[in-house]
Amino acid sequence: MAKTNPSISIIVPCLNEEGNLKGTIESIEEALSSSRFSDYEILIFNDFSTDNTGKIAEEIKKKEKNIRVIHNPKNMGFGYNYTEGVRLAKKDYIIMVPGDNEIPPEAIKKAFSRVGKADVIIPYTANTHVRALSRRLISKLFVVGMNTLFGLNLIYYNGTCVIKSKLLKKVPLKTWGFAYMAAILVRLIRSGASYIEVGIDIKPRETGKTKAFALKNIVSVFKAIGTLFWEVRIKERAKYNSPARRIIEGA
Repeated sequence: MAKTNPSISIIVPCLNEEGNLKGTIESIEEALSSSRFSDYEILIFNDFSTDNTGKIAEEIKKKEKNIRVIHNPKNMGFGYNYTEGVRLAKKDYIIMVPGDNEIPPEAIKKAFSRVGKADVIIPYTANTHVRALSRRLISKLFVVGMNTLFGLNLIYYNGTCVIKSKLLKKVPLKTWGFAYMAAILVRLIRSGASYIEVGIDIKPRETGKTKAFALKNIVSVFKAIGTLFWEVRIKERAKYNSPARRIIEGA
């Protein structure tokens, strides 16, 4: 029996990205054009933007039958958009691509090309110099802290990961803050999911600025990590005690 190519759901969260959303969708569609996915859907989340992001999203939807637009009645944050996107997703794999247009099509293609080699594809930023030194230092400290707390050796925790839907939909998605992907990766990998890491080059955002370092987001990260540590390393440690299954390309 011939093997059917997989399908993919792409979640695109947007908060005041009127200057970036079209470019993001174009990058996604360019990457999809050279992929082996049999079908796809794009879920655009307008996270209560105060600019023309919602209007632009609706204009894009009119031209693309595979696109759905969700307008949040108030600002809900990255983690909520991802969690709701996972709930709505109908395809075999799930990825989130932020609407800030930082990820070029070549980078998305690299992630797509690893589908089928592991349960989880974890991209990490290879050209870190395009980001401010302060952001690089904070990111490095976060990675070191997560690896130390949870006994892992990941390069990056906040990338645009491609994950099997059937595994992801079983994960307790308990945080809506910026630590949502880190929590997912810890739960999946310590539950025995296989993973592969792939370096990608990103580009500086063309307009707007990152929302990651708002005080409420920083506070939510610390709360989420504390809860995660209690559950994974103490309360339910037997459930999350599988050895890491890292797949090294070419090995």
